[in-house]
Amino acid sequence: MKVYMDNAATTPMETDVVNTMKDVMESVHGNPSSIHNAGRKARIVIEDARKRVAQNLKASVGEIFFTSSATESNNTVLFCAIRDLGVKRIISSPTEHPCILNSLKSVQRVFDVDIQFLPVDDKGNIDPDTLDHMLSQSDVLTLVSLMHGNNEIGTMLDLETISKVCQSKRALFHTDAVQTVGKYHIDLSNTPVSFLSASGHKIYGPKGCGIIYINNDNMIGPYINGGGQERTLRSGTENIYGISGFATALDWLCTNRKMHYQHTLSIRKSFIENLQHSGIDYRLNGNQDEKTLSHILSLNVPKTDKTELIMFNLDIHGICASAGSACSSGVESQSHVLDAINMPYDRKTIRFSFSHHNTKEEVAYVVRKLQEIL
Repeated sequence: MKVYMDNAATTPMETDVVNTMKDVMESVHGNPSSIHNAGRKARIVIEDARKRVAQNLKASVGEIFFTSSATESNNTVLFCAIRDLGVKRIISSPTEHPCILNSLKSVQRVFDVDIQFLPVDDKGNIDPDTLDHMLSQSDVLTLVSLMHGNNEIGTMLDLETISKVCQSKRALFHTDAVQTVGKYHIDLSNTPVSFLSASGHKIYGPKGCGIIYINNDNMIGPYINGGGQERTLRSGTENIYGISGFATALDWLCTNRKMHYQHTLSIRKSFIENLQHSGIDYRLNGNQDEKTLSHILSLNVPKTDKTELIMFNLDIHGICASAGSACSSGVESQSHVLDAINMPYDRKTIRFSFSHHNTKEEVAYVVRKLQEIL
């Protein structure tokens, strides 16, 4: 049996997305910047996609910009908010994605900016009162950058509460929503967010296309300079195939959000039930209530000789999972997220992440193979 349970790393493209991209590839050949008919046809594809993305996120069309990835979007926010808006302090957390943490190191080498980190508890949660207190310690313009859903352990941020804290202290708020866009209801017309990042390949769309939402009240300049595409924010000829695929994927996921949530939650619950009857010595990482992503299950087991090659052995049995994030699963040392939540070094973490394609039969198979391996 072949079982794919690494959907937090990347998702398979939906058939509607593949068909849409194929149609665009076959019929739209012009450069969107050209003024002739072929160019106008390409421009229509982009602007139609922008409109649909904006509608799904309850944003204005002018606040949506297409990028190559959420990594590029995150880098753009951190760099340009300092350069263009006068941000002097950034508050983040130690459990952010590496593209945030490494970007913070980079901007600190270029700009005179104060970087501070919120503490997290053993589930990966931050305390809004602590954020409020930290924001109150200085009146310099501050950018708060916190991910909506953690890609390794699934712990979710209370987006509305954090956004209101930031608003009350006149701080800018950026959220990496890679794991939540489309899967959870996000209404940017009612939730005060300054910037939001997302990526196509996490929502059953194509790799190589992401978005950045920039609230009209805090527009920034370009991070990538050139021909002035994307209304001068992001130069480079637009990836019209990827953009059309991104919008189609988001349309599909938003339309099927309830089904996706209920199915992935049922798979997650079934996985835990099977574990409970397996005899495996396991513990779960992150929150285990409504404040956790329905599609991520992070568990840890005691380190033994049998766990040294556990990912390899799962792969031999046709099971695709991860030792953490896709960015760090090839590294033997414990991830920064697990360090931040103080997970003991004598335990080994495995992350399973689900989609609407997974079945309970697959769950039973995976847990059975885990029993055999351990």
